Amino acid sequence: MKIGKQTFKIECKPCIYSTSSIVGPKEMQGPLANYFDLHIKDVFFDEKTFEKSESKMLESCINNLLVKSGITEHDVDVIFSGDLLNQCISSGFAIRAFDTPFLGLYGACSTFCEGLLLSSLLLESNCANQIVAAASSHFCSAERQFRMPLEHGNQKSPTAQATVTASGAALVTRREIADNGIHITHVTPGKIIDLGVTDMSNMGAAMAPAVFSTVSNHLNDTGRDINYYDAIITGDLGLHGTDMLIQLFKNEGIDISKKHKDCGILIYDEKKQDVNCGGSGCGCVASVFSSYFFNELKAKNLNKILLVATGALMSPLSSSQGESIPGIAHAIAIENEV
Repeated sequence: MKIGKQTFKIECKPCIYSTSSIVGPKEMQGPLANYFDLHIKDVFFDEKTFEKSESKMLESCINNLLVKSGITEHDVDVIFSGDLLNQCISSGFAIRAFDTPFLGLYGACSTFCEGLLLSSLLLESNCANQIVAAASSHFCSAERQFRMPLEHGNQKSPTAQATVTASGAALVTRREIADNGIHITHVTPGKIIDLGVTDMSNMGAAMAPAVFSTVSNHLNDTGRDINYYDAIITGDLGLHGTDMLIQLFKNEGIDISKKHKDCGILIYDEKKQDVNCGGSGCGCVASVFSSYFFNELKAKNLNKILLVATGALMSPLSSSQGESIPGIAHAIAIENEV
C-alpha cells in the first residue's frame, strides 16, 4: 500500500530470514573481520581475472546463503542481483550456476537495497514466497572499469573511496514460509537527485543529497521522526559524504549524527588502512548489512533500522562527456517484531 508521496507500507511484513557475506583480504584487515561468513585469501580467488574472481565470489556467497537457510536453489522463486560492471556480468555469470529465475539490477552502490525493495513488493503481491537479493563489487575490476588499471598507480584524491571487494546476499521470505521476527515494514524508492557534482572521485558529495531527500520523504510519509529508529544506516557515503549529510539535516534543525552509521566508514580502519574517505561499491552495504547489522538485529541490540543504500549513477563515458553525477538512495525499514 502506498503511503504519502514516495513510500510503500509492506502489509505482509516479509522476513529477512538469513544472510550471507564474503569479503576480500583488505576487508579482513578491517574492524568487522569477525562478522563475515567467508573470505578470499587473494583478489584472484584462484581465477585468471578480477572479473571472474568477483563472479565466483558472488556465486559462493549465494551458495553459502542457501546452506545457512537450509534450502536449495529450487526453493527460490527469483534472484535479484547486480554489480558495477558493464552489463552486470559478475551477476550474470554467477547466476548461471543456479537453476533459478534471475533479474539483473543496476543501481550502482544502491543495488542491494534495490533488490530488497523489489523483493518486498513482489512478496506483497503474492507472486513469490522466497527471494534472494544479492550484490557484489571488486576493487580491481572496478578500478579497471571506472578509473585506471592498477598498474597505472595513479594517486587518489583525498575525497576518493576504495571499492570494497565483497558480496552480500539475503533470503527474503513470506512470514508463513519462514520467520525469525526480522521484518521489512516500509520501503521508499529514491528519486534521482543531481546537484551538478562532476568529480568522479567525490561520490559522497553526489550521493549525500539523495540520502537527505529519501530519508526526509520517508519520515514525512510515515509520520515518523529520526528518533523512531535505533540507527539510520547508509551505504556508502564515506567520511566526506557523511559530513555533508549531517550538515544537510542540521540545516533543517535535525541532529542525525548520533543515529547515523555508514557502511563505507565501518568496514575499514581509516587510521590504519589507506582508503581515503572509506569504502564504496555494491558489495559494501551488502556485506556489512549481511554480517554486522544482521547480527545486531538477531541479538536485538538494534530493533528498528532504516537501511539507505546510495548510488552514484555515472559511467566513464558520461563523465568524459562532461555529465554530472546523478545520485540515488533507496530506503528499507527493517524492524524486529517485539
